[in-house]
Amino acid sequence: MTRSGQSHILAIGGGSFRPTGRYGFMEASPLLRYGLDLTGQDRPKLGLLATATGDDAAWLLKMYGAFTGWDVEVSHLTVFPMPNVEDPAAWMLEQDMIYVSGGSVANLMALWRLHGLDEAFAEAWRAGVVLSGQSAGALCWHVGGNTDSFGPELRAWSDGLALLPYSCGVHYDSEPQRRPLLHESVASGELPDGYAADEGVALHYAGTEFIQAVSCRPEGHAYRVEHDGAGGVKEFRIEPRLLTS
Repeated sequence: MTRSGQSHILAIGGGSFRPTGRYGFMEASPLLRYGLDLTGQDRPKLGLLATATGDDAAWLLKMYGAFTGWDVEVSHLTVFPMPNVEDPAAWMLEQDMIYVSGGSVANLMALWRLHGLDEAFAEAWRAGVVLSGQSAGALCWHVGGNTDSFGPELRAWSDGLALLPYSCGVHYDSEPQRRPLLHESVASGELPDGYAADEGVALHYAGTEFIQAVSCRPEGHAYRVEHDGAGGVKEFRIEPRLLTS
């Protein structure tokens, strides 16, 4: 397998999948097409993880179905009741892109560390596998963000993989607690400066550098959130590149 050697992460604020109109079915959004294009492969290998949902079989099945008709080779990794592949680290290196679903980011990280997947993800990222995911699957690559892993009242959380040295905000325009808590956490120093994404918006990093935001919603935006040096924060809106297909 030939890769460019560049490490990419695509952190999605929400909107990776959308309903098709048929009950229970969904399709992958242009955000995931963008991620797959980053692999540079004509028929990329896509690895799915639903650790954050407890490896929910129904959700994995829906994700598989969302790529029906796409020229992509899909497989998955689970840890319940035991890993479904003999060598998870080797499986990761065989993928061109890995997608991590939303759910509980706190539980996800605990299980990844227990199984040594934290180190495997870092190795895959350095090897050029595109890492992607939504919500918990976006927060995990960063230092942290805010999460409902512990209950409906959001908490600041700073136990991510920290491949990216930033905080991350997800569901930024759809859940009212998200923005003020991220501002508060950055202002206090509990979380570092970072980036946030509305629904339908993804943050693209090459290495550890933020490259651009992309969106499948004309009204979606991304944001840079920085400590202002005086106990508060500054928020800068980032206009994303609009994806049309």
